[in-house]
Amino acid sequence: MGYLFFFLIGFGLAVTGGVSLIIYLNLIPAGVSWSDYFIFVAGRIECYFLPLGIIIMAFVINRLPNNPYSNK
Repeated sequence: MGYLFFFLIGFGLAVTGGVSLIIYLNLIPAGVSWSDYFIFVAGRIECYFLPLGIIIMAFVINRLPNNPYSNK
């Protein structure tokens, strides 16, 4: 049950970070250059949630026990 909890936490963080990055893409049509966009995004803490969530999900998936009913 703990693995599921941490997986859902990681998924929520990844979704939050991804949505933030997509929302901030609206700055590009407003005249902000790509370099300014990346500098702006690097300063926003919520944009770091995407890689953090992916790392947490990858860790949990790696730690899941093997299926005992598999025929190997």
